[in-house]
Amino acid sequence: MPNLIEDQKMIQHEIHDEMKNSYIDYAMSVIVSRALPDVRDGLKPVHRRILYGMSGLGVTPDKPFKKSARIVGEVMGKYHPHGDISIYDAMVRLAQDFSTRYLLVDGHGNFGSVDGDGAAAMRYTEARMSPFALEMIRDIDKDTVDFMPNFDEEEKEPVVLPSRFPNILVNGSNGIAVGMATSIPPHNLKEVIDATVRMIDDENCTVDDLIKIVKGPDFPTGAQILGKKGAREAYRTGQGKVLVRAVANIEETDRGRSQIIITEIPFQVNKARLLEKIGELVRDKRIEGISAIRDESNRNGMRIVIELKKDANPRITLNRLYKHTQLQENYSMIMIALVNGQPKLLNLYEIIEEYLKHQKEVVTRRTKFDLGKAEARAHILEGLRIALDNIDEIIKIIRSSYSDARERLMDRFKLSEIQAQAILDMRLARLQGLEREKIENEYDELLKRIAYYKSLLADEKLLMGVVKEELLEIKEKYGDKRRTKITADAEDMDEADLIEEKQVVVTLTHLGYLKRIPADTYKTQRRGGKGITGLTTRENDFVTSLIMTSTHDNLMFFTNTGKAHKIKAYEIPEATRTARGTPAINFLNLMQRERITTVIPFKDFSEDKYLIAVTKHGTIKKTALSEFDTNRKTGLIAINLKDGDELVGIKQTTGSDNVIIITKNGKCICFSENDVRPMGRIAGGVRAIKLEDDDE
Repeated sequence: MPNLIEDQKMIQHEIHDEMKNSYIDYAMSVIVSRALPDVRDGLKPVHRRILYGMSGLGVTPDKPFKKSARIVGEVMGKYHPHGDISIYDAMVRLAQDFSTRYLLVDGHGNFGSVDGDGAAAMRYTEARMSPFALEMIRDIDKDTVDFMPNFDEEEKEPVVLPSRFPNILVNGSNGIAVGMATSIPPHNLKEVIDATVRMIDDENCTVDDLIKIVKGPDFPTGAQILGKKGAREAYRTGQGKVLVRAVANIEETDRGRSQIIITEIPFQVNKARLLEKIGELVRDKRIEGISAIRDESNRNGMRIVIELKKDANPRITLNRLYKHTQLQENYSMIMIALVNGQPKLLNLYEIIEEYLKHQKEVVTRRTKFDLGKAEARAHILEGLRIALDNIDEIIKIIRSSYSDARERLMDRFKLSEIQAQAILDMRLARLQGLEREKIENEYDELLKRIAYYKSLLADEKLLMGVVKEELLEIKEKYGDKRRTKITADAEDMDEADLIEEKQVVVTLTHLGYLKRIPADTYKTQRRGGKGITGLTTRENDFVTSLIMTSTHDNLMFFTNTGKAHKIKAYEIPEATRTARGTPAINFLNLMQRERITTVIPFKDFSEDKYLIAVTKHGTIKKTALSEFDTNRKTGLIAINLKDGDELVGIKQTTGSDNVIIITKNGKCICFSENDVRPMGRIAGGVRAIKLEDDDE
């Protein structure tokens, strides 16, 4: 059999080595060329190419809008050989005032909404650069940045944009790479420029000095940040979390009812989905007291109206909305950006420091470019001054022998080739009409500019002074007020403080219906009375637990699967005396076939109290009540059960009570609780009674 590898000259590779190397190449490509922004201009490659492509097309703010499809085609054909939809989506985001703090694209047409509506197709919309975007590419034609060949090496594209303001902080950036992600929030332009200027002015400036100026993120959708601790941590370390909450006010209506008015929501929250979630919570009775929800938002701003029932407490309802919906969100700050082509976690000081390095290079290169242009023009003017002094002789030389006039002029008047060519390029009529005063004035002005440019290049402080001056011009031109308010240190509103403490009766039925009614609903009757209806049940349903407790007490629900769920008594919806109640699954995260076996009320997680649990197969376990002092939406493991076993009962004890266990077949065992040693919450327990095969 022929050796195919040798015949076809194949190279053998271990597949795991090849996959490892290829994945590293892929990961670096995603990190450097797709997902992470450059610290210098705060842009990913696609955004940089969009702005440069629009600049090349001439769709500046003073020009008419151009079809988005034309812009996308330009960018895709010349610089970004990927899908047109991805380019359009990136451009759309730059034009959305709810996504980008300072717009880089001026969109005309339907560019989407905060409700999650997508933009119209690119053939319908139009766009052009915003005035702010011009500051990103300003001076790019003065050799301020490096260029590289595009994908087919027929065009040149910038490696980075000049970015005359710290865009990475001003507009922020979000991206998921391979093995890392970045989440840099937008900030207020005035604060960022003030911080940058502070670093220019003060060599001993620290990150704490900058934190006093940059107070926190400034989101395009406004809202409010609770506390300063999270942002300060992120500015010092590069990572942190800020708690963002919607702006809501409580108003009284003419009918004597309250309504909650929401005017600003957290950044990147979809308004339509938010309203759907609130409606879902109301339908499932997880939030009580809401009678209607309306979206009255228009072009003048956002306005969500939540009407409350007459007896509803607006503060409690609002607090529950914060707790269960995206009206309150944690925004993670992970300030990773590319520095010299490598991803790096940066604090606030390092970001501004890298930006100032970039600006120093931009202004230096621009100054060298302007100096070169000025010196070249001055050199030509020096030749024209000589020509003015000898105008008749020069005209005579040109007229007598144009073919070798350049050499003769160079030889006769000691002119350079450039000077002689400049004289020859002028028409004789213009040459004769040269005005000495005009040339002398221009020459003197150029000498001053040359001296100025040289002084900038010789003195770094002077150069950085230019950077400072231009930053302050941008601040004056585009700066605006902060949209996101920052409150004092965040403190969770204690809902219990808003709830009246009173005695209530909590009932649980066999089919899992829960309800809470005031204890005084059940009036004392004389012996022989008929009683009153305390609950309306479905067929085959009946009450399994009736507990007298306080609205402020904790209720622990234990299920047959060995799990425990904890809520406050006031979280159970209050109902009328004859109401069936609310399914427990609406506010307890119960799994399929999981049912509640025991409900225990308690005020606190006392160290000297215990829970005794008994299973169907005769296992017992004693656990300190304090072991359950934690909040977990999915519930806690109360006992680790073996296959086929179930938790049948659990009681609260003092630690020295007597325990009596009775089986289905009438067997009974009694022993001191001291005989059972305390175990951890997830332990399995020990045998309490030896059961016969048909007993449980």
